Amino acid sequence: MDIINVETTGVLGFVDQASIDALKDVGNKALRKLIDGTGVGNDYIGWVNLPQHISGELLDDISATAAQLRSRCEVVVAIGIGGSYLGAKAIIEALSNTFSAYTNNANTKVLFAGQNIGEDYLYELQDFLRDKQFGIIVISKSGTTTEPAIAFRLLKEQLEQQVGVDEARKRIVAITDAKKGALRSLTVTEGYKSFVIADNIGGRFSVLTPVGLLPIAVAGFDIHALIKGAADMAKLSLSGQNDCAMTYALTRNTLYRSGKKIEILVNYNPKLHSVGEWWKQLYGESEGKDGKGIFPASVDNTTDLHSMGQWIQDGERTVFETVISVAAPENELRIPTDKENLDGLNYLAGKRVDEVNKMAELGTRIAHIDGGVPNIKISLPCISPYYLGQLIYFFEVACGISGYILGVNPFNQPGVEGYKRNMFALLEKPGYEKESNAIKAKLK
Repeated sequence: MDIINVETTGVLGFVDQASIDALKDVGNKALRKLIDGTGVGNDYIGWVNLPQHISGELLDDISATAAQLRSRCEVVVAIGIGGSYLGAKAIIEALSNTFSAYTNNANTKVLFAGQNIGEDYLYELQDFLRDKQFGIIVISKSGTTTEPAIAFRLLKEQLEQQVGVDEARKRIVAITDAKKGALRSLTVTEGYKSFVIADNIGGRFSVLTPVGLLPIAVAGFDIHALIKGAADMAKLSLSGQNDCAMTYALTRNTLYRSGKKIEILVNYNPKLHSVGEWWKQLYGESEGKDGKGIFPASVDNTTDLHSMGQWIQDGERTVFETVISVAAPENELRIPTDKENLDGLNYLAGKRVDEVNKMAELGTRIAHIDGGVPNIKISLPCISPYYLGQLIYFFEVACGISGYILGVNPFNQPGVEGYKRNMFALLEKPGYEKESNAIKAKLK
């Protein structure tokens, strides 16, 4: 079995191996906390053993529901915010044809809503859907989170107007709490097909639950292979047979302690752009608390070498990079010979485009290391459901280990509530009168 690999030689000119090894004991204790459920936030570690224990019946049910939606809809809108959409979007984009985004052989598009409160975005989405056969996957534990609740209210009304209430019920699937909440109540009343968001799995760790699996299956991709990849990585990581997640967690924390406060996730395959977006939420929400945490950023190279590349090469030396390197692209394309050779590229004639890309990757890593930027390299054999499943679980378990090494609760997000309180007060939501009056006084 091929597995992803982590290479840390690109950091050893900045921290020594002894410093990394010195964290092994605390890293092993952190892993043990995840396995035994003895660490802080242990009521949200249901994801740790999920890939190995998810039932075939559930996967078959998700696949059948996806097929039912595809049979009725040319477009399915997945409504959710944060972890309720980022993981699915990352996998779908990575596996899709770039120029027929979110499509497959069944010609079903998966679009996203509820991740913002952009009026133009929602207006344009509704306008796009007016002549489309569409369905909805609404993802919310409570059903009252502002962004997805607004989007669902708008799209539910539109769907019912376009196809009628009875048909709309067949095109709406809810993923929500098992027993409580506004969305669960509506699901029971309307008779929607539903799946459960487990109480012990937080949103940013939910991509391998129905939250991510149903949109991915609607897009036509193999969720069984995705789960198999994650399960194989879980078996290796939790048993200690493969220490790539541990190596990553130890190395990034050693760099952080040496003064490297910013981590940039780099890809050289544009299909992985949204993997970077998912990764930023995973590590940002997990580690950024108590005045601590590595700041997660991401770039798409070689594109961003012509923008952010200058800052990375010559800017403040508080940054390190983690490069996702894909060994084999799906397709082969060779550079042709040109008789006139006005662009001077005949020296590349006959070479695969990916060979040029790989040399750009290697040359950049060397330049950045020489310029004072440590580099971690994560090698992915190819972009497939199986290896993306490995990558998702690898990042998740490394995040749990890393958070515990850092000394924070990796599974809460208390800072996220601050903007909500102010927004509700400014909108004069019932129950926020005291906060509303306090903000009005500040604004005078």
